[in-house]
Formats: sequence, C-alpha cells, structure tokens
Amino acid sequence: MSSNVTSVTTSGYEAYEAAGELLRALSAPIRVAIVAELGAGERCVHELVEKLGAPQPLVSQHLRVLRAAGLVIGERRHRQVDYRLVDAHVAHIVRDAIDHADHGRQSEATA
Repeated sequence: MSSNVTSVTTSGYEAYEAAGELLRALSAPIRVAIVAELGAGERCVHELVEKLGAPQPLVSQHLRVLRAAGLVIGERRHRQVDYRLVDAHVAHIVRDAIDHADHGRQSEATA
C-alpha cells in the first residue's frame, strides 16, 4: 500500500496536528467571518461588530480564541485595538472554504 498517510514522518504528523489546531480555531462560523473580514485589512472591534452584526462581547471572545491560536494580532492605538491577520494564508484557507461551501450549495440547487 503506497499511501502518503502510511509514510508520514514524525514531523509530517506534527504538521497534521498543527493543521488540526488551525481548523479547530476556525470551527466557529463567527471566527470564519472575522478572518474573512480581516483578510480585507485591519479592523478594530467596533468595525467587526458593525460589519458582522454580532454583540461586542461575542466578537471580543472569538478574537481571543483567534489570538490564542496565533492567527490574529492586536495592536493598541489609543483607546482601541486594531486587529490583523498574522499572515495571509489563513485568509486564503477561509476564502477557499467559503467558495467550496457556496459551490456545493449552488450544485444542490441546480440538481
């Protein structure tokens, strides 16, 4: 059997674990929405609240999860904190996931 999974090295398995952690951090729809918004540029909490239509405590809670996962960083500017993605790869993953989900729904609608 010549499966890539059976020939995974220790470092390869660690990459799978890291990918699993990334996907767990993105497992909540609101966190996907936050990452999608931050993919377009820096946002402060009140901008995310306004754009997502979610309560400020909820947005802040999910930003903490994304920060803890190392996906976003916040920089204080006077009385507000501006958030941005640590790197653009996460925005691409989220964009691809959204496109995939939209394509699946469109395929079901035409079937």
